[in-house]
Amino acid sequence: MLNRRQMLMKGAMLGLSAAIARPALAQAKPKVVIIGGGPGGGSVLRALSATAGGKLDITLIEAQITYTTCFYSNLFLGGFQALSNLQFTFDAVKKLPGVNVVADVAESIDRDGRAVLLRNGSRVPYDLLVLSPGIDIDYGSVPGWSKDAEERMPHAWKAGPQLELLKRQLDAVPDGGLIVMLAPPSPYRCPPGPYERVSMMAHTLKSSGKTKARIVVLDPKASFSKQPLFQQGWERHYPGMVEWLPPSIHGGIKTVNPGTMTVETGFETYSNAALVNVIPRQTAGQIAVKSGLTDEKGYCPIDAFSMKSRSDGRIFVVGDACIPGDMPKSAFAANSQAQVAAQAIRAELLSETRPEAAYLNTCWSLIDTDDSVKIGGTYKPTQQKIEEATRFISKLEESPDVRRTTFEESAAWYAGLTRELFT
Repeated sequence: MLNRRQMLMKGAMLGLSAAIARPALAQAKPKVVIIGGGPGGGSVLRALSATAGGKLDITLIEAQITYTTCFYSNLFLGGFQALSNLQFTFDAVKKLPGVNVVADVAESIDRDGRAVLLRNGSRVPYDLLVLSPGIDIDYGSVPGWSKDAEERMPHAWKAGPQLELLKRQLDAVPDGGLIVMLAPPSPYRCPPGPYERVSMMAHTLKSSGKTKARIVVLDPKASFSKQPLFQQGWERHYPGMVEWLPPSIHGGIKTVNPGTMTVETGFETYSNAALVNVIPRQTAGQIAVKSGLTDEKGYCPIDAFSMKSRSDGRIFVVGDACIPGDMPKSAFAANSQAQVAAQAIRAELLSETRPEAAYLNTCWSLIDTDDSVKIGGTYKPTQQKIEEATRFISKLEESPDVRRTTFEESAAWYAGLTRELFT
């Protein structure tokens, strides 16, 4: 039993402890952890670093020491960009005040404990988490294809070694050789991407004098983004070289055989292909799937007003891993979503006023030298999704000067975004 004097002393000590603890707690900076340093996560980091005035403790978790951009990588296949022009480091990011860069793999998320678990076994705690892991490849979505088969039949839908492999295989295609591309089902990263890739493959073949080579595109979709523009460009620049087949014509992919470089469809078998580019079904990066943030299709539902996960109000999902409503899965879209997420984070952690969310996107595609087309629009949040508000697209009858200017726009955008992210 405590006497009165002891109780008073204990109360005084508790009061002193509380007085000491409160200022210490008040001085702690809120912790924001970002998984993925690409156009989604990297743009959130830059927006917070530039505007939060050192009031946040920001940690970037990114396993890649050298980051190769998937966006603009088709131009490497076409010979318009050197690989080194697509590669960047995080050296400049490491020098930003209040930013810590962790070069490791984020294995899982302890959502109850608010911490990211790294491959090295350590934990990185957070108050708010930004998840931008990009895509993962569904290796079981194409019969006969697998992770082992990607060395013979590359996807190159993640830039890096796969992109270099695809380029080597493309350069080795003989005149008269056959290229078969298996286009991906929706949704997938960068909707115009596969068809710009076809254009850049054809450009490389034509530039090498291999005009008898043929590219057959087996598509699981009945149509695709900017289809009239691409088909007009293929006929104009690469007559007889590109054949696009919808499922109503090819009857579906029955199996592929990496050993014989064969693709069997419902109606025809393509044998001894010089190159088979398998672009399979995709999902959000595995950490999103493992953490229970995805739906039955493998992507993350988000609140359109803030980019918050609908499964966890302490997690924001930006870029390819999210379900972006009417927006495509593009680098431009990821950067736009990142600005909205950053505004929401500042409002929540720093009590700033949050502006109304608004989104933008432009997707450019190069068909041939100085012949670039684009599609894009503005978007607004609704309770159901990010909804398209306005839309624009290149016209079939545009002049060469307009197409050249469109390419210059894309080059300026790429230079500006990569400068924002990496320098």
